[in-house]
Amino acid sequence: MKNDYLVTKRPVVALAVFFLPIMLGNLFQQLYNLVDAAIVGQFVNEKAVAAVGACLAFTNVFIFIANGGGIGAAVIVGRFFGAKDYVKMKVAINTTFISFFILSIILAALGLLCGRPIMMLLKTPDDILDMTVTYLNIYFFGLPFLFLYNVLASLFNALGKSKYPLLFLLFSSVLNVALDILFVTQFHLGVAGVAWATLIAQGFSSLISFAVFMRLIARFHIGRASFFSKDELLHITRVALPSIFQQCTISIGLMLIQAVVNQFGSQALAGFSVGSRIEALGTTAMVASGTALSTFVAQNIGAGKPERVQKGYVAGNIIVLCVCAVYFLVIRIFKAQIISFFIGPGGSSVA
Repeated sequence: MKNDYLVTKRPVVALAVFFLPIMLGNLFQQLYNLVDAAIVGQFVNEKAVAAVGACLAFTNVFIFIANGGGIGAAVIVGRFFGAKDYVKMKVAINTTFISFFILSIILAALGLLCGRPIMMLLKTPDDILDMTVTYLNIYFFGLPFLFLYNVLASLFNALGKSKYPLLFLLFSSVLNVALDILFVTQFHLGVAGVAWATLIAQGFSSLISFAVFMRLIARFHIGRASFFSKDELLHITRVALPSIFQQCTISIGLMLIQAVVNQFGSQALAGFSVGSRIEALGTTAMVASGTALSTFVAQNIGAGKPERVQKGYVAGNIIVLCVCAVYFLVIRIFKAQIISFFIGPGGSSVA
């Protein structure tokens, strides 16, 4: 389809075409954590599953900041794209890259400093605390790559190119699985191995994404544009902050729940970890729907077609309800097989 299909095609058709790659991309992003947990569960032990799982609620805070920031950038960039104001679009893109690179460095430093104290505050069991902190430290070294990829995915979506993030995530997921198996089964690095595998896979994916995105932007022949704009940063922040606060509130709630679960020991935490990851898969359709609708609304308002917004809202909700119904049936029918995916070689279930 042409670049302007979100403002020209029937809302239900445009949203379905745009939504599907975003949802599949979100699913593959969740597979990072699922594969990490499954591989350490199969080839290391139950405590390793618990160690990886103990990081989930805490690391989700940083993922939600990256996602929320990307949504803010996508709305502003999508509005300029819909209005065909490509100079302001490029200014907003430049501002986004600079701002979120600096933010990722600051958050990575805070994570490295505060990781162990926060895990202790959450009452992480002593027998997995060191493994948990090791995983977190490697994770925070790769945080700039995580931010770069999430921002790029949002910017691709803002331009109606939702298939690009999906392709990069497919590549990254395959590389992550291969490195997980290599580092855990051959190099015997355990929890550190799956953390390094994720960092390397995300790093390659984000750098390739950046190169492709810059080539895409070059096609607009925009010419010179301001490298940074305080006004555009303010606009992005106004849109991003509500999304960040909403998502982080959920994650903080999960951290409080996990603090209670942690007191029952590493075996209970392992089961809770697996359940949380399976549950997270169910939210991918809702997250993808929000992302797709944000871009759809931004482009149509920018193009002066506000009458399409309500139709898009109805179509988006119908799509996400259908996807969630399918997900429910899959989990209901194959729950035993899904849980057995996380059973270690000793035969004891973690869920």
